[in-house]
Amino acid sequence: MKLGLQINAFTWPGGPKRIAHDLAAIARVADGGGFDPIGVMDHFFQIGSLGPPEHEMLEAYTTLGYLAAHTQRARLLTIVTGVVYRYPGVLAKTVTTLDVLSGGRAMLGIGAAWNEAEARALGIPFPPLAERFDWLEDTLELCIRMWKGDETRFAGKRFVFERPLNSPQSLTRPHPPIMIGGSGEKKTLRLVAKYADACNLFPTPEAPRKLDILKAHCDKQKRDYDSIEKTSMFHIDVGPKGQNVGRVIEQLTWLRKLGFTTAIGGVANVSTIEPLEIIAREIIPAIRDL
Repeated sequence: MKLGLQINAFTWPGGPKRIAHDLAAIARVADGGGFDPIGVMDHFFQIGSLGPPEHEMLEAYTTLGYLAAHTQRARLLTIVTGVVYRYPGVLAKTVTTLDVLSGGRAMLGIGAAWNEAEARALGIPFPPLAERFDWLEDTLELCIRMWKGDETRFAGKRFVFERPLNSPQSLTRPHPPIMIGGSGEKKTLRLVAKYADACNLFPTPEAPRKLDILKAHCDKQKRDYDSIEKTSMFHIDVGPKGQNVGRVIEQLTWLRKLGFTTAIGGVANVSTIEPLEIIAREIIPAIRDL
């Protein structure tokens, strides 16, 4: 089992002047310690489950570019991009750029978007859900076409792309891996089976049933279910001196039994660095063979 890091908050001691320094330190320790992937949320304000909207929040792809310069091995992605935040061709170019500048370590994390209040606050159009799914499928199809080098005109469900040129091309072949976030049984999991290399689900008792539904979609698409990385969100709190390590390993073992192959976790007190060192030393080696 793999353990990834999600950096989901930037309200740390020292304020904005320290963010760049602390973020670089977090990235280096996580990368060297075996976290894979390393990701950030694609939000412009902090989300309610983690803090008030006034808390510091960095723009995702600028942040990933910075992380690329301070890491060497971990995959880099958003968990996950709200599809309406960027036009499809711009997003394809953005992820390609990240892939080139990171030496082939970019992933496309994407979903149908949910935070309408955030979008409205910044003047971002937020169409109804059915239209957002059309936008999502157009984006997935376009990205794959662009990464193949297909420049022919493409008319999707919502957009028309006259010449989807992509130069430079991504280093990752055949394309940067795609992770789709969400658990919708009819649309989201169907899109995972058709387009994605990974899914991202919440760690609930419903997860095994969701994975069974994904498998059924894979069968219909003639897709190898085992080729899809099954990722789950997770929160890691090892305690001030690592006293919770055993409990965290038990929780990760439970996730593996549910069918997940990667847990992507926010780490409590991550800016102090010590929790990352404890996880790298005591948890990542313990779960590697789960």
